[in-house]
Amino acid sequence: MSLPIRTAIVGTGNRAQLFTEGLAKRDGYDVVALCDPNSVRMAFHNRMLLAAGRRTAHQWPPARFDEMLRVERIELLVVTSVDATHDRYVESALRAGVRVISEKPLTTDAVKAQSILDTVRETGGSLSVAYNYRFNPVHRRVRSLLAEGAIGDVHSVHFEWLLDVSHGADYFRRWHRDKANSGGLMVHKASHHFDLVNWWLGAEPQLVYGRGQLAFYGPGRRHGYAREYSRAHGAASALDDPFALHLADNATLRELYLDAEVEDGYYRDRNVFAPGVTIEDDMALLVSYNTGATMTYHLTAYSPAEGYRVMFNGSRGRLELNVEESTWTTPHQRVTSAKGAVHGDLAAPTAGQTSITLRPLWSPPVDHTVEHDHAGHGGADARVLAALLDSSDGPDNADIADARQAALALVTGLAANRSFETGQPVRTADVLKL
Repeated sequence: MSLPIRTAIVGTGNRAQLFTEGLAKRDGYDVVALCDPNSVRMAFHNRMLLAAGRRTAHQWPPARFDEMLRVERIELLVVTSVDATHDRYVESALRAGVRVISEKPLTTDAVKAQSILDTVRETGGSLSVAYNYRFNPVHRRVRSLLAEGAIGDVHSVHFEWLLDVSHGADYFRRWHRDKANSGGLMVHKASHHFDLVNWWLGAEPQLVYGRGQLAFYGPGRRHGYAREYSRAHGAASALDDPFALHLADNATLRELYLDAEVEDGYYRDRNVFAPGVTIEDDMALLVSYNTGATMTYHLTAYSPAEGYRVMFNGSRGRLELNVEESTWTTPHQRVTSAKGAVHGDLAAPTAGQTSITLRPLWSPPVDHTVEHDHAGHGGADARVLAALLDSSDGPDNADIADARQAALALVTGLAANRSFETGQPVRTADVLKL
């Protein structure tokens, strides 16, 4: 019987809970080390391990990361840190011969992305990126229909993604509001969507033109929603603000963030209309692919409802996907879960319908809707964990995103950000050498 794989997790915020819990449930893994600048957050994850009947992991600061890899004899590293720091941990681990699983996105800028790709090539190491949307059964049904030629050759795609004023607003409360940390929503959020289109079409993006703006969040808006406070905790004017996040109302958020502030001064509950927002909230793109297909894409982060619509036009018809994650958002909603309203992991109480409709030429439409759970990214979280951590020859393993596929998902967002700045179309080959 083989020994459990010695595993470390770097970055112990909210999203890391998925991996801590998933690893603790698997006998083949032993989480022996946690790495984070904040010991309070690491202690929270150690309590998760104890609750699962596992031993606690040693806690390491980022300055001693390389030492941690060596002393703890790490065989698998899970990277769930701030996006802009991924490259440092990924590259060091690969050079140490450690297998790496990273949360998306791969990183936040072209220089770091190229360095990661070069390191993978030089070391021959194993890097997987957790693009979980590939494992949603709804998305898998769309892919199978396209692969079967249900609409023939795909010529164009229209993709609209709506983030509501609960989930969407959350990117403007936390570290993501600074593009230096997150790469903006074109990188942090939309790379999910760009990966899906690459995967659905079996295509690679070649040219990107985009326009982006900060239209709703941030200071100086005329819509009248803004309140005068910097962060919600302790601010009387935030008590009835529908855009405020009240950390003290939720045990998980209180322990992970409010109780941890004393160590690093990180505020998880910023006013979404306060200064310091450097990301966009309304973005439109035109993308062309090496197959000849084009995509129009739009992301709105201040919608009254949440969900997405994707339409594919082909030589034999049209395929339509519609997912309503929420049909409306209640005002003054208090967060009772660390997920759901603040991250979108749990199904909203106002979740609506999901449909997949095939419209062949000269034939009636055909419903191809599959059973769909809005929670856990449509069940994708559990499936991506199984693909990443369980048998290496499982049926879903071929759909795990490797370094190059993760870079292809990233490069559309990087090119979009460059196009926002220059006002010009950007060739992806001028951004990354893939």
